[in-house]
Amino acid sequence: MADATLLISSRNYSSWSLRGWLLTRLSGLPFTVMTADPDDPNTRAELLLRTSTIRVPCLVHDDVSVWDTLAIAEYLNEIRPKAGLLPKDRAARARCRSISGEMHSGFAALRASLPMNLRARRPGFRVWSAPQADIDFLTTIWRECLAEYGGPWLFGAAPTVADAMYAPVATRFVTYDVTIDPVAAAYRDHILAWPDMRVWYAEAQVEPEMLIDELEVEF
Repeated sequence: MADATLLISSRNYSSWSLRGWLLTRLSGLPFTVMTADPDDPNTRAELLLRTSTIRVPCLVHDDVSVWDTLAIAEYLNEIRPKAGLLPKDRAARARCRSISGEMHSGFAALRASLPMNLRARRPGFRVWSAPQADIDFLTTIWRECLAEYGGPWLFGAAPTVADAMYAPVATRFVTYDVTIDPVAAAYRDHILAWPDMRVWYAEAQVEPEMLIDELEVEF
């Protein structure tokens, strides 16, 4: 029997739901998934990417409810310390927390202009200067971590919180045909080949479509 329930919104559109799901999978905590009503105002706000602190995803474990993706990560690290959600080395842990927080609160232009949509493909999509600046900074973070910790994940041989936080970006680069350097592209491909990502992709393909017109706007 599952020990926990994870409330998510859309598998196709919700980058925050994907992050929460990947984190819970990484922890090894048995859980079931419940999908929020797409007509609920909070769910729609989360899907429209206006905030990273809406109460989806939400992890319910025993008598505890935890929302906000970073809070879920820290909670899971507390209850499943052997899962390796954070690196063992103190300096690496600090770096992992820092770049995860950066993804959580930053890169607003990238998130707004290239919303996650796993079923879509936009060949030749024009990336404007503000999201391009975010892409350049983000791929610099990837290259620096891969060089320092040896890859193939951002902090070495196993995935951590940081990989879960940046995984939705890899999908955006494919959806919007974004050109990135070879090192970043190799990491993107590694993320997309992650078995958990393949499971999420497969489930997104059969998810009922949601009528949220704003997500189809080309910026």
